[in-house]
Amino acid sequence: MSFPAPTVNNRADSTEPRVPSPQEKYGSLPSNAAMTIEVEDWFHDDLLSRAVEPGSWDTLELRVDRAADRMLTQMAHHGAASTCFILGWCAEKKPALVKRIAAAGHEIACHGYGHLPVSVLKPHEFKRDAERAKKLLEDLTGMPVRGYRAPAFSITDWAIDVLQSLGFEYDSSTFARPARIHNANLRGLSDGAPVVQLRKGFHEIGVSCGSFLGRCTPWSGGYLRLSPYLFFRAGVKKTLRAAGPFVFAIRSWETDHGQPRVAGLKRSHAFRHYVNLARGERGFNNLLRDFNWTTLGDLLARSKPDGPPTQSPSAA
Repeated sequence: MSFPAPTVNNRADSTEPRVPSPQEKYGSLPSNAAMTIEVEDWFHDDLLSRAVEPGSWDTLELRVDRAADRMLTQMAHHGAASTCFILGWCAEKKPALVKRIAAAGHEIACHGYGHLPVSVLKPHEFKRDAERAKKLLEDLTGMPVRGYRAPAFSITDWAIDVLQSLGFEYDSSTFARPARIHNANLRGLSDGAPVVQLRKGFHEIGVSCGSFLGRCTPWSGGYLRLSPYLFFRAGVKKTLRAAGPFVFAIRSWETDHGQPRVAGLKRSHAFRHYVNLARGERGFNNLLRDFNWTTLGDLLARSKPDGPPTQSPSAA
């Protein structure tokens, strides 16, 4: 089954309900909420890594373009922009998808090539992996790739210097507040600060966190699937009303409820991967409807001292 490239129907005689543009919904206020999507396939989740070896990836059903194209269509419908951290392996298998994402105006960023945690790689191996993916994405789009997100948020301090040497300008592999998932010990990182300059000309942009069951947790796709939407939306509003910014992270497969089920997983891993996948797609669409979304590149440009002042849009 194939999906068309995302388009926005602006015809006056369209029978579809008209969705207000971001300018109409929010006036001249810049968005203070950034949408980030890790474009990877269902079998790239680290929770499945023990049951699905990388050597078997070529034998598995590829669904990344199905999920990503639906997300592109939804974002076009709502006038939303995003930063897409694309896995190099997927870009190599689905180059037309990368071009569709770029053509739709979304920021192309790098998720590495082989989806190996940075912590298991030596510096030269990590450099080779990141450089391969960056070059592939730049060759496909003709645009520089400025952002990086490590698989499983596994960034390390030495990797920052490698990324900067390759021409990256920011990383987004940490969380803006103390969370259940441990932040890497990055020099210059400050808990609670969403955008931090780690090196001259290189920034870290943390994914936002919220309170879930009394614990500070990443306010991302997994908790969007797990919690009631109105509760999740209230957390986004709280961050924006506190002057934000809010950075949301979701993996493309988290909206694909038709993906295959893998046998032999630990019960906790199966639950965390498969729980409420149908709710993930609905929640994603609701977030697009309720908030005005921009890219990390835009957020970073406006957060710099010489950038224009940021303002938080009124939550829907």
